[in-house]
Amino acid sequence: MATDPIKSAKKSISSNRKRIERLEQELKGIKSKIKTKPLRTSIKISNKEIFMRKALIEPNFTSKTVLTDSTWQYVEMYFKRKQSDKKIYNDALNYWNQSKNFFIATEHLDILSKPLTTYYCFLNAIKALLTCKSVTFDTKHGVSGKSINSQINILNEMVFIHPRGVLAGLCSYLGEHVKTTTLQQKEAFTLKDILYNLEFIHRAYSMTYTNQPELYIPIEEPRFVYEKSLKKGWFEARLEPEYSNKTTMSKLPSFEIDPYYDNNDYYVIRLKKRFSWDAYRNQPNAISRASFKSYYKKNRNRFRYIYSANNLWYIKRSDLINNSCIIDRNPLILMFGAMHRLSEMSRYDPNTLDKHLSGKAGWLLSEFITKSIYQFIDMVSSEITGDDFRVTGFRT
Repeated sequence: MATDPIKSAKKSISSNRKRIERLEQELKGIKSKIKTKPLRTSIKISNKEIFMRKALIEPNFTSKTVLTDSTWQYVEMYFKRKQSDKKIYNDALNYWNQSKNFFIATEHLDILSKPLTTYYCFLNAIKALLTCKSVTFDTKHGVSGKSINSQINILNEMVFIHPRGVLAGLCSYLGEHVKTTTLQQKEAFTLKDILYNLEFIHRAYSMTYTNQPELYIPIEEPRFVYEKSLKKGWFEARLEPEYSNKTTMSKLPSFEIDPYYDNNDYYVIRLKKRFSWDAYRNQPNAISRASFKSYYKKNRNRFRYIYSANNLWYIKRSDLINNSCIIDRNPLILMFGAMHRLSEMSRYDPNTLDKHLSGKAGWLLSEFITKSIYQFIDMVSSEITGDDFRVTGFRT
């Protein structure tokens, strides 16, 4: 007897529907098991989420990131808008314009000449910063350098920080006073050690000197969160998958894995230290504001960023404190000192600078000379205005 094709088709359809329903239920069960937890609540002020900012001293936490390919005009307009003390801001603007002129000149020079104009770009940018912040400074440079050996090696190039001068003023602004006992015992660093401590050329350094440990650990989504029931907040960030392991955590003694998250594919880490945060309807009270401000100022310098179209943040390792190569100084201070030494060679001894550029550290020095000017001006611009800047061509 022949099979009814219509009945057979209906039976097949019914069977497939049941199979699909069963698979959908199984898929729901799997999704419920692997569902990731929502992010912790970010701290907010007036409904604006608070992120890590580039500025160290007076960050503007509630402003949006400024998208621009150059901060020169933005900072110029910032100075011109200030009405509180026109003379101070006019003076700062003059220094800023001088810095800009040296920046433009640097772009057209060869590698042997760039350090000289780059340094004067740095010098005037810092004078603009200190002037607008009403920080008193001696007009001397406050830094010197010399070679301690005739052998061409950046380990033999010394940088000295003086107790008076523009660099000392920068140290004072950043809360890092010059460590010196007498005029004969100035704070001194080798050019090699300074370059080791700069995040934006650390890859070049590690490829040049392969026997030293990497100093910076990349992080993603750095932010400040809080637990309402505890009325406590803290810093948290995500480690990239290849860094999410016990070895990395052993390098970060001030951090811990947050057990709230699954931490399977990557770790979410947080600072062990906390700050008070009581913010009814995102309006923190005076104690919370003061606590967060103190927390930020105390911990901000352990985080570094690289000027880029991307959001590139790093933690500077603190487990290498007994390593003599580690310099506990802000990158602005180190860049200023290193470029001064290179500018001395560029001006007075270009043959020695050329030998350095042709030697083992040649690529490393070239990376520093060409990239530091962008990193430096971005950092100074953020300190002046309190804002964050990023180049255009992407979406935030």
